[in-house]
Amino acid sequence: MIRTILKTATLAAGAVLLALPALSAEIEIKMLNKGSDGQAMVFEPAAVKAAPGDTIKFVSVDKGHDAASMPGLVPEGVADIKGKISQDLVVTVDQAGAYVFKCTPHFGMGMIALVVVGDAPSNIDAVKAAKMPKKAKERLDAEIAKLGL
Repeated sequence: MIRTILKTATLAAGAVLLALPALSAEIEIKMLNKGSDGQAMVFEPAAVKAAPGDTIKFVSVDKGHDAASMPGLVPEGVADIKGKISQDLVVTVDQAGAYVFKCTPHFGMGMIALVVVGDAPSNIDAVKAAKMPKKAKERLDAEIAKLGL
């Protein structure tokens, strides 16, 4: 009898754990004047992979930076995202696809970040074809290649 009760309780507990939603992750991206590789004006890491429901936290380590999504370089239907200068920005990425963020004051210096949500971003061709300052384009292309997209 005790064995039957324990077996039933164990099965019930397992069923409850399986029914719980997957926990989302918080991914931190720092806004820096100088990265660990010596490059100036960077997001670090410059590219991350995330799952739908994850939270991306842009951390204002050095003053004078913001994080803003680039029009047309987020999944279709996603509203513009814009943080304030020298303040952290927290974004929950619910929709699969590629999200490109820039630091508005330092975009021309190549300060750009790529967040890929899911495994096969449907808008990656638009991201690859985007027109932007040379340094930003070089950094974005390098991050796309690192992620194997």
